[in-house]
Amino acid sequence: MPKPLLIIKHIAHEGPGLLEELLEKYSIQPVVIDLSKKEPYPDPRGFSAVITLGGPQSANDRTPEMLAELDRIGLLLHENIPYLGICLGMQTLVKAAGGKVTTCLTRETGFFSPDGTPFTVDLTTEGLEDPLFRGLENSLRVFHLHGETVTLLDGISLLATGTLCRNQVVKVSGRAYGIQSHFELTPEMLLSWLKLDRELQTLDQEQILDDYREIQADYVRTGTALFSNFLQVAEII
Repeated sequence: MPKPLLIIKHIAHEGPGLLEELLEKYSIQPVVIDLSKKEPYPDPRGFSAVITLGGPQSANDRTPEMLAELDRIGLLLHENIPYLGICLGMQTLVKAAGGKVTTCLTRETGFFSPDGTPFTVDLTTEGLEDPLFRGLENSLRVFHLHGETVTLLDGISLLATGTLCRNQVVKVSGRAYGIQSHFELTPEMLLSWLKLDRELQTLDQEQILDDYREIQADYVRTGTALFSNFLQVAEII
């Protein structure tokens, strides 16, 4: 029997989004663990790959839950288990690999920077050659919701950059990726986050919804292609 896919949640309302639709398409039934409900992080060696979602915690937290998560990520890196971390999931990856998580000089929230420039991630030379971005454009529109960023160390590849927070997509070892932005975003998720997230509530919510509608078709294509590429790298599809 093939090993199942493990999805790690840090809070109930940050779910897999577009990824869930893709898993349904391929009849993949993941094991979902919600750490905010005190569900223990299982041994990653029992899974084909691990996908870790975002959340309000910090990789710098010294809680038993965060320390256990960092330990598990260290184990999967040692075992070369495919990993995809989104937002906080990226930060825990970098922290477990020996990098640092620091406060952003400018928080990245929504689809546009404070000066009105659209948030994008721009692929580096390594990113252009990496299978994670197969078939995608060199520059991709993104949605952000984070106040921390990462500092890399030797051995961590930078696959995409941003203007305010430079380190946007990273790769640790052969098949472990971290993405700072939210390519998994769906309309339902955005509506939920607008109701629950205090940072988003400081912005014009109708404008955020309009911003998403304007790029939704391209955003869905990009997210679906990226997650499909990861599942292929992980040899799940």
